Order: sequence, then C-alpha cells, then structure tokens
Amino acid sequence: MNSRRQLGEFLQTRRSQLRPEDVGVATYGDRRRVPGLRREELALLAGVSASYYSRLEQGQAPNASPDVLDALARALRLDDAERRHLHELAAAGRRRGTVRRAAPERVSPATRQLVAVLGDVPVLVLGRRGDVLAWNTPGHALYAGHLAPEGPETPRQRPNMARLVFLDAHTRDLYTDWPAKARGVVATLRMASGRHPDDPLLTALVGELTVKSPEFATMWADHRVKTDGDTVYEMRHPLVGAMRVTQQTLRTTDDQAVVVATTEPGSPSHSAMTLLVHSVLTGQTSRRTRITS
Repeated sequence: MNSRRQLGEFLQTRRSQLRPEDVGVATYGDRRRVPGLRREELALLAGVSASYYSRLEQGQAPNASPDVLDALARALRLDDAERRHLHELAAAGRRRGTVRRAAPERVSPATRQLVAVLGDVPVLVLGRRGDVLAWNTPGHALYAGHLAPEGPETPRQRPNMARLVFLDAHTRDLYTDWPAKARGVVATLRMASGRHPDDPLLTALVGELTVKSPEFATMWADHRVKTDGDTVYEMRHPLVGAMRVTQQTLRTTDDQAVVVATTEPGSPSHSAMTLLVHSVLTGQTSRRTRITS
C-alpha cells in the first residue's frame, strides 16, 4: 500500500468531516463547494502553511515532524487511535518500502497456553490480517461452526474474519447489527495497514474485498480506525438463538489479537452461551469416546 497516499486520503477525509462551526471558523455566509474545512482553514488551525499542508494531502511531503502531526491531530480533533494511525502512516511514508514474502504467522506457546486455560470460554486468535490462527472448540462453535474446525492449522486454508464478515452469509446472519460489526472489521484493517504498509498479503486482501464487496469499498474509503478493546454485539446463533456477547480483545507482543467472548452472568445470554459450550464440548467428548472404544 502507498503510505503517503493513505496519509493524504486520511487527512482529506477527516478534514471533510469537520464543519467550520465545529472549530470556530467564521464563514460569513459564503457558499462552499466542498464539505468540511478548506485546506487553508485547517492549515491555519494547525499553525502550518497552506502550501505545506496541501503537499501533505498530495503525498508530496514525506518528512512531517511529530510536532506537525500532533498539531494536525489537534486541529482535526482526532482521538487516540486516529492520532496513532496518523503517526504510523507518516512513519511508513518515510521508510523506503520493500515488498517481502510474508512468513506464515504462528501462535506462540504462551498464547496457546492462554487459549487452553480458557477452555470453556469461546476464544480465537487472529493474525494481523484477521486470519484465524487458532480457536478453541467453543470459539469455533460460536463464530464459525459451519467451517471445518481444523481450518486454522493450515496457513493457506485459514479462515479470515474480514472475508467471513463481508462474503459469508452465515457470518452476516450471525450479527443483528451487521453494519456495526462490518465497520469494526474495516477499522481494524485500517489500523493494520498503517502498521504494516508493505505487507503484500494485506494489500491483496483489501483489493479482493474492495472488488467483491461494494459495502467494504464504501467503508474502506471512509478511513475509520479503531483500537482493540471491549465491544458488545447482539448475535443470533443458529443453535441457541439470541445472545448479547461482549467481545474482549487482548493484543500480544506478536501483534496478534486474542478475542474472548463472554456474557453477563445470570442473563439469558449467559444461559444460551452455557448451552452452546456444553453441547459442543459434550459432543467432542462423545466423539472421542466412540473413536477409542
């Protein structure tokens, strides 16, 4: 991916979403041909020259200092995730990109131990592109019970959560508010593109989804970003029905995400989740018993 172009598009998108009255810019009733702030207005707010800011948006100023980036972030009213993304894009633009064949991502022994300890809680481990690197039996049952459970074990056959959300009917039906889930997936990919601009497989994934899903293309053009944290989703599981699930994401030192799904104790959602976990773990034990007998 072209980081300088991404930087320019990110700045332009955020600028277009700020109204003059939001930042105290007087318009004197003049007619505006474009939404949001003009380049020179934002440059004035950030304390940089209009010509320099224009070069930034055009991808022609690769050496923006951290102070300038922070000034732009304040003027654009960026949150912490957006500010970090801005700095990552600028840093990537200063590097001379070298495209290398990406090595298959692997789950560390420590992360596998964590997944094993949480054996009766749905857990999956996602790579930086959203590939499912590992899941436990409840995690597989909750998110992708229609897929082969051994999928994550073969790098070229690993399920990818972005593909599932946008291109898989089962996954789309799983989320009551599918657009919210889809926007979260795209925002996470945006953050990954800032951290790994020279990843050819990530570039290929974005290209594939842009071609195959107009919804993805629209959301990708919005340049939204988000950090990991807790997100609550209303899910409609085909086996146990409706559940309100809290998805908690922990980031490892290998830039992998450990996703843990929980429900509120004592709630109908908790009962449904308990039923799902019990049924899949009991079924797994029964299969093992039949095989060994």
